[in-house]
Amino acid sequence: MSHKAGFVNIIGKPNVGKSTLMNAMIGKNLSIITSKAQTTRHRILGIVNGKDFQVVYSDTPGLISPGYKLQEYMLKFARSAFTDADIILYVADIEDSTENAGEMIDQLNQLKIPLLILINKIDLSNEGQVSTLINDWQTAVPDATIIPISALEKFNLEKIFMLILESLPESPPFYPKDELTDKSERFFVSEIIREKILMNYQQEVPYAVEVEVESFKESDKIINIRCIIYVERESQKGILIGNQGQALKKVGSKARVDMEKFFEKKIFLEMYVKVKKDWRNDDRILRQFGYNPK
Repeated sequence: MSHKAGFVNIIGKPNVGKSTLMNAMIGKNLSIITSKAQTTRHRILGIVNGKDFQVVYSDTPGLISPGYKLQEYMLKFARSAFTDADIILYVADIEDSTENAGEMIDQLNQLKIPLLILINKIDLSNEGQVSTLINDWQTAVPDATIIPISALEKFNLEKIFMLILESLPESPPFYPKDELTDKSERFFVSEIIREKILMNYQQEVPYAVEVEVESFKESDKIINIRCIIYVERESQKGILIGNQGQALKKVGSKARVDMEKFFEKKIFLEMYVKVKKDWRNDDRILRQFGYNPK
């Protein structure tokens, strides 16, 4: 029996539901999800295996016009998804019309690989609006397959998966069949903490945060984790810690609960806050934090 394998890259503007879609397709929360744009900063692989197939999904940062160096690196991650994909899933939502797509329409029309344009969040729309969007996208990108979906409600995801399996090239697996992702345990610790910060702080503070896992020590019954949370200014440090440390304790408590679900072990979590001035515009520090797209 022949084996199929390939890279299915998920692209689109910020906050259209790319991470929700990938988590639903792989059946595990690998990508953090918040209502804030620019939640995803890295390309994250999620791997789905079957006896005769391997689908390697790739969640990417939203396509944006960068305002500082971190966003430039994020955009490189997103753009790299065009060059190494076997199948592209372009996620739009009910507010993302073809008129707002700009140059993206040209890029999608130039693709020589299977392209699925997924109109997400249709559970928040009506039949007439969805029908209009399908027609508009099909006119703008004639070779694409247009599918209305709700990633949150898992509507039409089985249809997407069957189309992916049909389009995958014949290939041996790219990763061992028991692997779920290419990211390390430390990466998911930092992402869980960053998710809680995004959800519990306002304005600029969540975007000025980077989390570094300084220590990850696992035993049979418990994982001891020590993290450094970096911000850009002393004022952000004070906001993050809060009065008598209560704000940071709240983040730590919520993060620990999610980590225990993710790792299926007890977690002892220590978190400290330090200032790295203007780190989002420092190439050296960005590379240190892993923002080094090829």
